[in-house]
Amino acid sequence: MTAPDPSPDFLHATRASYDTMAPAYVDFTRGELVAKPLERGLLTAFAELVARDGGGLPLADVGCGTGRVTGYLHGLGLGLDVFGIDLAPRMLAEARKNHPGLRFEEGSMLGLALPDASLGGLLAWYSTIHVPDEELPRAFAEFHRVLAPGAYVQLGFQVGDEPLRLTEAWGMEISLVFHRRRPERVAELLRDAGLEVVSRVWRERETDGPFPERAPQGFVLARRPIVSGGCEYGNTSTAD
Repeated sequence: MTAPDPSPDFLHATRASYDTMAPAYVDFTRGELVAKPLERGLLTAFAELVARDGGGLPLADVGCGTGRVTGYLHGLGLGLDVFGIDLAPRMLAEARKNHPGLRFEEGSMLGLALPDASLGGLLAWYSTIHVPDEELPRAFAEFHRVLAPGAYVQLGFQVGDEPLRLTEAWGMEISLVFHRRRPERVAELLRDAGLEVVSRVWRERETDGPFPERAPQGFVLARRPIVSGGCEYGNTSTAD
């Protein structure tokens, strides 16, 4: 198990920002998954893979926020042991209030308080977007460490080349950086961390409807290779 070291500055800013806007964030994201069938399809497919290949081990929603996606995965009825991890205590308080039957823990993806190979699946749904480029390999190394051989990780993120910086939301002062990345770059970093990429999906941004977007959306599915004879192996092909 990796013991977390002192938090980088971006973690403090991210935690404080989401604590500040937690109640407003709940109201804003209410109904978002209902409005996004493509995302629901990706999440459902990921959950089915975890149910099939995860060996009955838990599925961690890392950066779970208010727990809306954690609750969605649990509600699929696949028998998954789903729990959430997040930096922000007030976001976790909202998650526990809205999903009282589920487990939510405070933590950072840079140092997960989980044993090696203890997860059957890991979801990072728009949570790596706040991790700077120089820290992302560290996060992906943690994903590799905590995933069991053959277990899947699903990422969601905004696509682009330049970060978005926000200092205000719903009239509240915040300090958040949204790092936009190309799916091929995310895939490359996952491979560098020892994970095999299964699929890459790109969706153009939605400009109308209840949740208009500033950027296209990217989704990368990967898994920790299966161990055989002391070595990890797997199919390293990708689907675009």
